[in-house]
Amino acid sequence: MRGVDLADGAIAGAVGSTALNVVGYLDIALRARPASSTPEQTVDRLAGIAHLDLGSGPRAANRRSGLGALVGYGLGIAAGVAFAAYAGGRRQPLPMATGVLGAGVMAMTDGSITVLGISDPRTWRRSDWISDIIPHLAYGLTAAATWNRLRRPSGRDR
Repeated sequence: MRGVDLADGAIAGAVGSTALNVVGYLDIALRARPASSTPEQTVDRLAGIAHLDLGSGPRAANRRSGLGALVGYGLGIAAGVAFAAYAGGRRQPLPMATGVLGAGVMAMTDGSITVLGISDPRTWRRSDWISDIIPHLAYGLTAAATWNRLRRPSGRDR
């Protein structure tokens, strides 16, 4: 595994995270639904576990908001790096890579909010699952396409 492969995985993860956010915000705009408070709740819970004081009032709310977004990007980038290690620097079939990346980042995010006691996916309605699956598929597709685009085609020297 070369360092450039891990860096490309990070790039693919960042592109995927951007796509996930775009699809999520489009959903908010089209359905006029409120933004999720899960990222802020995650930060609040992690800060409590780490005994970190985020402050009070609007300052704490602003920190939770900013850190919530950064945690999301961090998970997306980490998933891209993990995929790069799995892929061994090689291009991957797009449908398989889309599924692995989308399901992987979804498991990371949904798993973390479950472990932290923020939400229980077993209680979600169909619309909740759809609102969760579609952005994660967008992540998987764009991260996989980016990963493959950054790889040289088969048969060429690396």
